[in-house]
Amino acid sequence: MVKSSVHFEFEVFDSIDQLATADKELLLSARKVTEKAYAPYSEFLVGAVAKLSNGEMVSGTNQENASYPVGICAERVLLASAAMLHPNVPVSTMAIAYHNLKGVSDKPVSPCGMCRQSLHEYEERTKQPMRLILSGMNGKVFIIENAGLLLPLSFGNADLKG
Repeated sequence: MVKSSVHFEFEVFDSIDQLATADKELLLSARKVTEKAYAPYSEFLVGAVAKLSNGEMVSGTNQENASYPVGICAERVLLASAAMLHPNVPVSTMAIAYHNLKGVSDKPVSPCGMCRQSLHEYEERTKQPMRLILSGMNGKVFIIENAGLLLPLSFGNADLKG
């Protein structure tokens, strides 16, 4: 038997004010776009804004449905829009923010498992790592240099090939 471990590092900032200008602007955009989320059931509004490698910007918000499994997360709305509008163009950086109308929004939250898989596959498809900026409406900010780090021991396209 051999024991293995998975480890990754990320940056933690006390507030948005400590970010580089481009990252700060992207995160402010993600916070603003939460206003367009459709989340009447959870009241947990999520917004994502990405800068693509060609300089274009794409955004997405969570879209809930009374049939809960039918809802879609902001990250996947964004990735689907980016893939359709700008095929095979990598996402350089994605900022993800949330506004919890039932509580506080003062710490970063990480993408769900389905979104982690989608982020990982988008990176595989475009052959470029995607930086993530994670935050609430205020408080600490996390920067992760490669979205794929959130899904260790991942399953992907190569696993499906014979």
